[in-house]
Amino acid sequence: MVVERAYILGHPVAHSKSPAMHNAAYRALGLKWEYGFADRETEFDARVFLNVRNWRALNVTMPWKPLAYELADERSVAAELAQGANVLVNWGDRVYADNTDGKGCVSYLQRCGVSFEDASVVVCGTGPTSLAIMHACAEAGASHVTLLGRNAGKARQALDEYSDRAGDELADFAAGSYGESAAAIANAAAVIDATPLGMNPDDPAPFDVGLLSRGQTVFDVVYGHGETKLLAAARAAGCAAYDGEGMLVAQAVETVRDIAAITEAFAIPAHMDLFAIMAEAAGFDL
Repeated sequence: MVVERAYILGHPVAHSKSPAMHNAAYRALGLKWEYGFADRETEFDARVFLNVRNWRALNVTMPWKPLAYELADERSVAAELAQGANVLVNWGDRVYADNTDGKGCVSYLQRCGVSFEDASVVVCGTGPTSLAIMHACAEAGASHVTLLGRNAGKARQALDEYSDRAGDELADFAAGSYGESAAAIANAAAVIDATPLGMNPDDPAPFDVGLLSRGQTVFDVVYGHGETKLLAAARAAGCAAYDGEGMLVAQAVETVRDIAAITEAFAIPAHMDLFAIMAEAAGFDL
């Protein structure tokens, strides 16, 4: 059997748990596949690596998601809407791009018992990850989704561009700054922070945490840097609070599903809980 190779392309690699997770999934599926790191420090080196195409699949971290999107031959709706790809699959002389940020975030929260049906959701940040999560929340049934950033104009521009690409709107969307959208934060069933705040010890929460209250769900994409100020405040307020570990695992599951669907090289048994297999391999207690 030919050994297929997949990698995580980063600058530097942000997800050190990824090889263990993916290799555990491949073993469980009976595949002789290998998954490893592909550190590329410059855009030139990343572009060369992508163009050589001597890989079966890639996960891509920032800042190379837009580049991965650009170099793909075919793109999923999620990748188109986010204008960035974190999954590439090389099959049949074509490279297929997807963005699993949104699907990974929402599916993990649903696994935790969070329902998006008719919910009001706030998404913090204006980058590809935020847009992908916003779209996935709407697809999951959220009735109102507010995109927030430090700059109201930038947030509204990001939403306008998203709406132009999305066409028919799945939900009632709005955008603004943290300061002018206090009511949206206070009234949201779920608040999702897709900004990098929290990766440094002194990073503040993106908004006034005094707006949080019991009964809300708060999710922070950051993990592995200790408890962020946002999550600490959310737990103190009685919110259900989750960090990005579960999203990382759920994204990995979606990557394997993408590879299976595009290549048809293997099937995932209905009884197999890939999330549990991959979370255990990463050492996460989820």
